Amino acid sequence: MPSFYNEVATDSDTEPARWVSGSGLDVNPMKLFDLAKSQGRVLYCAAPMVRYSKLAFRQTVARYGVDLAWTPMILAKEFNRSILARDSDFTTSPSPTPTIAQLGVNSPLEISRTTTFLAPHINGIDINCGCPQSWACAEILGAALMQHPTLVSQMVTTAKKKLYELGYEKNKKKTISVKIRVHKDLRQTLDFVRQVEDAGVDFITVHGRMRHTRSSEPVNLDAIKLVKEHARVPVIANGDVFSLADVDRIVARTGVDGVMSARGLLECPGLFATDGKGVREQETEGEGGEGGEDNRWEVLEFFMNSVIKAPIPFKLVVHHLSEMVGSDRSQSGRGTTLFTKEERAGLMECKSLLEVIDFVDGVRKVRRFE
Repeated sequence: MPSFYNEVATDSDTEPARWVSGSGLDVNPMKLFDLAKSQGRVLYCAAPMVRYSKLAFRQTVARYGVDLAWTPMILAKEFNRSILARDSDFTTSPSPTPTIAQLGVNSPLEISRTTTFLAPHINGIDINCGCPQSWACAEILGAALMQHPTLVSQMVTTAKKKLYELGYEKNKKKTISVKIRVHKDLRQTLDFVRQVEDAGVDFITVHGRMRHTRSSEPVNLDAIKLVKEHARVPVIANGDVFSLADVDRIVARTGVDGVMSARGLLECPGLFATDGKGVREQETEGEGGEGGEDNRWEVLEFFMNSVIKAPIPFKLVVHHLSEMVGSDRSQSGRGTTLFTKEERAGLMECKSLLEVIDFVDGVRKVRRFE
């Protein structure tokens, strides 16, 4: 499945072009919906995951099929007040891929300030109205905001106004979106959607679970379908996306414009570039693969090279790799793992990144990319 990694408009009607350095920031996310539709599919998105949606991981999933990637939730108040928080919570590269910065925010003033900081470096701002963690809800963040549609609408309007003042809204280069959960009474959800649409939201991501619904329980596709049927803006479905078969099932059931994966991409960052089992449907240019080849090792190699250039905490590297190499609890449907049980245990015993590199090289040589 093709993505728009390094793709822009071209003078030719048939040949794709490549982004020059930094021009990924010039891609309006709304255009990506149109491009996906022109390819006969929906938009592929990487969910905001606490700690895990760091730059190296975003670069990897973008290289292997993801069109639009979210950062982890950034706490706006702390981000605005602390340079340490800004350095820790957001990193980018000289040639970034399309990125949405997700904010944990409950104040129009704070979102205005954070938008000012982040707008030059991202493609859009997303308001987190879905995080179910108790600490977030106690601060009127995340899923707690589902009970405050007027406040969320005010933040949408304020962020849009700030983009206009900064000159981005005039050229339609940046977006403001919200990521929500659903209410027990879906009429409340539809009212929430209507209010944020009236405030100017560009698109909405719907996690089809309520705040207290366990992730082990199936996502409510009927609720997502209902939102899509009533929404005036594009809708992305979030929840239970572990394979392309899941994508087809969810899109057929709901009619959404995009799908977002979290746990599925942790296990298989090449999910959207494969048939869902780590098998490439077409050759990946420049990586030396053949059609039909299992690409999971190639994806792991790319991630490890990205980590060298865009470091993340060591424990996160180990966790990412432990998910990528597979285990008996995998939910992606892959029948094989890259590491044996003993090799996975050896990986977990590594004490430094150098030890990890040496250990993985001992299992199978990792190529070094330029």
